This record gives sequence, structure tokens and C-alpha cells, in this order.
Amino acid sequence: MPSQHRPQRRRLGLFAATLALTSAALALPGTPAGADTAPGRIDFSQRHQRIDGFGVSEAFQRAAVIHGLNGLSAEKGDEIVKLLFSRGDGAGLSMLRLGVGSSTDEVYDHMRTIAPTPPASPDEPLAYAWDGNDGGQVWLAKEARKYGVKRFIADAWSAPGYMKTTGSDANGGTLCGVVGTDCASGDWRTAYGRYLAQYVKFYKQEGIRITDLNFTNEPDWQATYASMLFTPEQAADAVKSIGPVLRAEAPGTKLYCCDSFGWDQGKAYAAAIAADPAAEKEVSAYSAHGYASAPTSPLTDSPKPAWMTEWAGSGVWPSKWDDGTNAAGLYVAEHIHDALARADSSAYLFWLGASIGNTGALVRMDGDSYEPSTRLRAIAAFSKFIRPGAVRVDATSGDEAVLTSAYRNTDGSDVAVLINTGSEATTADLSLKAAKGHRPTAYLTDGDHGTTATPGLARVSAGHLTAKLPARSVVTVVLDQGRAHD
Repeated sequence: MPSQHRPQRRRLGLFAATLALTSAALALPGTPAGADTAPGRIDFSQRHQRIDGFGVSEAFQRAAVIHGLNGLSAEKGDEIVKLLFSRGDGAGLSMLRLGVGSSTDEVYDHMRTIAPTPPASPDEPLAYAWDGNDGGQVWLAKEARKYGVKRFIADAWSAPGYMKTTGSDANGGTLCGVVGTDCASGDWRTAYGRYLAQYVKFYKQEGIRITDLNFTNEPDWQATYASMLFTPEQAADAVKSIGPVLRAEAPGTKLYCCDSFGWDQGKAYAAAIAADPAAEKEVSAYSAHGYASAPTSPLTDSPKPAWMTEWAGSGVWPSKWDDGTNAAGLYVAEHIHDALARADSSAYLFWLGASIGNTGALVRMDGDSYEPSTRLRAIAAFSKFIRPGAVRVDATSGDEAVLTSAYRNTDGSDVAVLINTGSEATTADLSLKAAKGHRPTAYLTDGDHGTTATPGLARVSAGHLTAKLPARSVVTVVLDQGRAHD
């Protein structure tokens, strides 16, 4: 994805709202509008995809802003990190997406390359320059790790300009050497693979293990800043060169692809790789974004995971929980539901965790102050409770106004996320099959409550989960192992 300067697609907004993640009681709504709705069900014996995690990016020097670049104090920077990554005091995000740089300068909103000087040919060794900072991302990765983050994925918006058909890292262009290119400078596919492997090595030197890496970002959308274009055929070709180099020089880091700018558009990239056995064996996961088209159906029929690696709505800061725009917190919650329950995505990454100006980020920074958005509480309704390694299971509400998904964590806890899209309160009645957990704790998320533990909203009796759902809200029910409340 691009940096902050794609206002027509990337800027979001919401009224600033403090993320309240502490327990509080709430008076229950009156007689539910949907009390006579047909019962739904959750069947924990019917398993779907594994959940790898939820995350954000702080590329394009946004991490440096959290770390004080624009005057934010260390104390408030730490508070933002806690809001993003702490399970107890924040959203409990478990993935951080790093941006691999390609620019030769350090202007704000750029990401500096680790090999700024072009060699005489692709066969010559690259001259690397590493500052141990990487636009603040090294610091942020270390801070996120303190909160238990283990999945660090790196994504390159572009190769250095001298490796491309255009000679520039900006305004598109293609990696020299892939099918369909003819560059006087030669074939740079293997050299680019070594470049990416070295980036992994630099992070390892700093004590951070990059678990997954992608060589392209939105290969089907030409941006005025760092960007690089591939057709599906060219992406598969690049995979066959970059994958072996990464395996040899950065063992343990898995290659994923291809971060198309739309979910449906990404299907062609996944299909092209899956159809080529030499390419398919190099890729551990397929990925796409949610801009040109939303994640509403599976990205691929491959057994390998599919990740929704970037999305943010439109608009300007601020906005509300429920204002009819795709920047609203409730809309974000529905988007997450679709990615997980309709598109079988194993990961969900919002674009920016924190940024400045008229931002679409989860948190807005301004000098030495910051404001969380209701988008943050929307993702927290999922990410705090659905942990890496969880498995999605069969779930339906029996009510078209109530979006329902359910998960089993590795610790044995069961989680149901219920989104009431209706304008009136209702009650969900869900039969439970093969549930391990029977003792419910309900967390309410809406315009007034930020993932707040709310006694009395949910109960389990006679093999049924009953949950009261206020209008236009998200209720996350965690079923811990214990005796049912009969």
C-alpha cells in the first residue's frame, strides 16, 4: 500500500474516541426486537482456516513519528504502542508489517534503500548501508515483541530503481529480468532476491526474526511513489528466482505473494503461482488487499493460507462509530468479519496503526498528543480474543441482521463474535456443539463502549448461548472452560 499521500483511497476519519478496554457494567436493553428469530448454531467440530493473526504497518516513517520524530513524547509513544499491541490495555495485535525501503533519500514518507549505490552489473556484490533504525521500524518491532508479537512480515513496495525497467523506484516500472522485460542493465531477479535476504539478515542482527517476506506491493496499481508492477505471469516468474535465494540466504523466512490492490484481482496472481509447480513450492501464503474489491469469497482454493494484508476506508479524520461511511468503526468490524468468515482469510492487517494529519489510521498523532479512533476498538473486538493459532469454526446466527463467526483458541477457549447490523436490539440464540467453554464473558463494542466487559449480556444454558445484542454493536463472547450457568 501507499503511504499517507493517497488521499482519494487511503485517508480515513472518525471522531476521536478513547479506547476503553476496562471492565464496566451496562444496563441491558429492553425486549429484544429479534427475540423470535430462528435459533442459530456454533459447531466447534466443523473446522475451517487457521488464524495467523491481526496487525498493522508503520511503514513510511510512521514508526519514527511514534518514536518522537514530530515531537511525541516517549511516554505517549509507549502508550500508543500499548494501545496497538497489549492484550490487557489495547487491541492485542499480533502481526507487524514492515516496509522494505527503495528510496535514496530520507525525506519523510519515503523508505530508504539498504543498497543506494548501483553496482556495475547484477552479478557484482551490492554495497549495503544499514543504520539500525529503518525509519523507526526496528525500534517498533522490538517494542511490539515485548507484548508478545512474534510474526514480523516484510513487504517491498519496490526494488531499488537501478533494478527496474524505468530506472526509478517510483511510478511503477518492472523488475528487470522477468518475462516480458528487456533491460540493457541485465537480469536483476537474483540480485533482488539477495537484496531482500540481506534485509532479513539486518533485522536478525538487531534481534528481530522476519518470519515472512513479500517482494511486491500492489503489483497491479501504479503509484507516484515507490511502486513496481508485475502481471500475474511476471509475479510467478519472479517467485521462481527470489524464492530459492531467500531459502538459501535467509532460511526460516517464508515467501508470500502478491498483495494485489483488490481481493478479486489478487485471485489471478494466486492462480498463476498455483498453476506453476516451480513457483507454487516457493510460496507459503497468498495475499491481497481490500481496496479495488472487498474480501467476500476465498482468494484461492489452495490449502495454503490467504492473508488480507491491507485495507483502510475513505474519508477524513474524524468520523464516528456508525456514520454510514466505510471509515466508521462498525463498518470496519463488518469488513473484518467478511475477510475471516466469507473469504477464509487467515490474517487481517489494517493499513496504518498510527499516523498524522487527515489520517485513516487507527490512532491519530498530532505533536505531543494522540487520539484513538473507533476503528481501533472494532479490530480489538476480534484481535484481543482470537489469538494466533486459533481455528475458525462453523457459525450462523439464524438472523440475517446478525453477522456471526466463531473460533477455538489453542488454550481451549472458545470465542464468538456477534455483530448486530440492525437498528434495534435483538437476542441471539445459538446452539452449541462440541464446545469446550461454557462460562461466558461478553465484551461490548459500540459508539460508547470500547470492548468493555459487560455482565449479563450472555449466558449458556442447556447447550445454548444466548446473547443480548444492542443495536449497531459488536458483542464478543469468550467461553472459558467451566460450568455452564444453568
